[in-house]
Amino acid sequence: MESILQVKNLHKKFGSLEVLKGIDLEVKQGEVVALVGPSGTGKSTLLRCINFLEHADKGTIRILNDEVDVKNSSKKEIQQLCSHTAMVFQSYNLFKNMTALQNVMEPLRTVQKVPKAQAEKQALGLLEQVGLLDKKDEYPSRLSGGQQQRVGIARAMAVHPEILLFDEPTSALDVEWVDEVLAVMRNLAAQKKTMIVVRLGRYFFRSLNSPIELHPFPGCMRSHWNTTILCFSESTLDFNITTCIFC
Repeated sequence: MESILQVKNLHKKFGSLEVLKGIDLEVKQGEVVALVGPSGTGKSTLLRCINFLEHADKGTIRILNDEVDVKNSSKKEIQQLCSHTAMVFQSYNLFKNMTALQNVMEPLRTVQKVPKAQAEKQALGLLEQVGLLDKKDEYPSRLSGGQQQRVGIARAMAVHPEILLFDEPTSALDVEWVDEVLAVMRNLAAQKKTMIVVRLGRYFFRSLNSPIELHPFPGCMRSHWNTTILCFSESTLDFNITTCIFC
């Protein structure tokens, strides 16, 4: 299977605290990678550095044929790299003054400059895919937490990213809304969408209706900091998952 993402020797400090020290990560096309572990071990920081929401101090990031040295990169190079990814946030980050449909249309109109009629057609299709076509005219305040997160997933999918980045997508949800978000994510995984997911724990994998075979997966990630990262590759009937456990 072809590699879609390679992170090499990634470092990130916050003041004197070195959170990432020499992280290596390789993700293959169509793979689901889960970063699991307690707070403060660098999972979200790694995700945000891949998407340049945080700027790493050292290392290289390659997505497909675009590679960036984080210390010596132009704004244009970073923008090109980031065009391959989209983020789904813990706190939804929807525009409160826009309907569900308008939220999904927004990146199509402002980033990709898609004509309004075409953007609306695409957005309606995405809302249907996440089961929210009947909520297209509702504002975020009228949606449940799970529904808002599904709108967030549809918005991320709108720009056709090669990699979807999920930063604790269910941690802010009430228990009753978790399953509906995980159902959308399972569907994306079955479609061979490449995903990196922070901190779902084992719940996501227990929710699969397929047997899981667990075996060691050495060399997926490496840290020289005081964080141990255990990596496993998990094969189900529908897709492969790599779990990186920060402990």
